[in-house]
Amino acid sequence: MDSYVLLAVAAFVAGTMNAVAGGGTFVTFPALIFTGVPSIVANASNAVALFPASFASAWAYRHDFQKFEGVSLKAMVAVSLVGGAAGAALLLLTPQRTFDDLVPWLLLAATLIFSFGPKITPHLRKMFHLSATAVLVIQFFVAIYGGYFGGAMGIIMLAVYSLFGLTNLNAMNATKAILAGAINGISVVLFAGAGKIAWAQTGVMLVFAVLGGYYGARAARNMNPRHLRMGIVAISVTVTVVFFVRQYGLLG
Repeated sequence: MDSYVLLAVAAFVAGTMNAVAGGGTFVTFPALIFTGVPSIVANASNAVALFPASFASAWAYRHDFQKFEGVSLKAMVAVSLVGGAAGAALLLLTPQRTFDDLVPWLLLAATLIFSFGPKITPHLRKMFHLSATAVLVIQFFVAIYGGYFGGAMGIIMLAVYSLFGLTNLNAMNATKAILAGAINGISVVLFAGAGKIAWAQTGVMLVFAVLGGYYGARAARNMNPRHLRMGIVAISVTVTVVFFVRQYGLLG
């Protein structure tokens, strides 16, 4: 029972984090691991638990949605579905031990992206302006990463949209929520078909992640994203260090 309480709290917090700033995987994925779920199953279950929360957030942001000039939402969804399916298939082909070795490095990469991405993006925006075609290509590769692991995926998408010239954060969050839902949704189909879902744990997390995603999006306008991001960075760094120690000893 204590494990399910932990998972419920983690899922609610993750849903809120993803609605406002991203980084929910830093909470839910470790929670599943620490309650005894193997890493590949934990990763797959995490995707199942969080994908409805993306659509809950998208519904809350529905009045903020704006079309991308020159890029149709249908095309963005299509490349997200194909890329997400490719990433999920790649995960299913990865041996368990190999993925265990990769997890700390994936968390480290996600932590660095989450921590420094928003600081680097304004400088990149001065040097680059992405074309509509480039946005679609990058979205495809982001979707592959999202289908495989997904940590900090939302931050990468926000950076891409910013380089495309968008400035309205709520509008970008609306699109991000829809596409993240598509990526996780297609991944869920493959993970479920492969029998890689811990359904009991996932069911509890799914409900609370949806609640967190919806209420987090509604509360986003009254929250200070900077303070929230600082807290998420602290969590992500701690989790990354713990996983390095857990897998490799004292980082060696």
